[in-house]
Amino acid sequence: MKGPLFYSKILLFGEYGIIKDSRGLSIPYNFFKGALKKSKNLRGAALKSNENLKRFAEHLETVQEDESIEVAFDLELLRSDLAEGMYFDSSIPQGYGVGSSGALVAAIYDRYAIGKITILENLTRDKLLKLKGIFGRMESYFHGKSSGLDPLNSYLSLPILINSQDNIESTSIPSQHTEGKGAVFLLDSGIVGETAPMVQIFMEKMKQEGFRQVLKDQFIRYTDACVEDFISGNVKSLFGNIKQLSHVVLDHFKPMIPKEFHHLWKQGIETNAYYLKLCGSGGGGYILGFTEDLSKARKALKGHRLEVVYNF
Repeated sequence: MKGPLFYSKILLFGEYGIIKDSRGLSIPYNFFKGALKKSKNLRGAALKSNENLKRFAEHLETVQEDESIEVAFDLELLRSDLAEGMYFDSSIPQGYGVGSSGALVAAIYDRYAIGKITILENLTRDKLLKLKGIFGRMESYFHGKSSGLDPLNSYLSLPILINSQDNIESTSIPSQHTEGKGAVFLLDSGIVGETAPMVQIFMEKMKQEGFRQVLKDQFIRYTDACVEDFISGNVKSLFGNIKQLSHVVLDHFKPMIPKEFHHLWKQGIETNAYYLKLCGSGGGGYILGFTEDLSKARKALKGHRLEVVYNF
């Protein structure tokens, strides 16, 4: 048995903001992927995955008992596959903000959900919301509360536009200019980030009136503008708004930026060689970068590995 591939994702815009109804844009990232496989002699990461999936199967039992979520799983088949050595074989780094648990959730839903919503159907907004709700409950096993967007992105393998929490749609993004000088890239912080503590910090900050005001007047405003610019291909306006967004994050989301990257963040804003933003919840993992001139950015970030995600 070798299941279909499920890809990692990148939330280009919307981290933290989508909790408070900003817009967001999430795209599949095919560089990393995972699939369900079986092995008769499990060891190392495969054995760990198999054991974790056994606990996850127990969680799925509680998910299908939840009357607010309409989903049922073939748990008998899941348990028998696990007894035969099934594991999730994945190249998606964990704690890096690129959706490692999302791909796993998508793979399990695809194989074991009874009467599943398939990607071949006419995916109405209601169906997308229903899937997002199911995936959110499934993924809550991994980090407390989940929006369900990562598994949705992985399952559909399409860019997803988040207009608000209950208004999402699949979308198309402008074609890449492979010869273009500009790029979106990933910068490896070399640190594993944990989602739950970062979200906790954000929730604590939300108790302050001043922070709530900044979130609404600046963070969400620039996030929404970036989403609009990216989708409509307005690159000049996009970089102006990303610079502002990068600034707001440096000023108000410092705990989410690994300390050793504070100066690089500031340097980007001051030199305009690149602009950095959070990729997922922050605290480690990848940092997202945007540049109008990739060779200039590489020079400025010498000694760091840059993975290009999209070319302008």
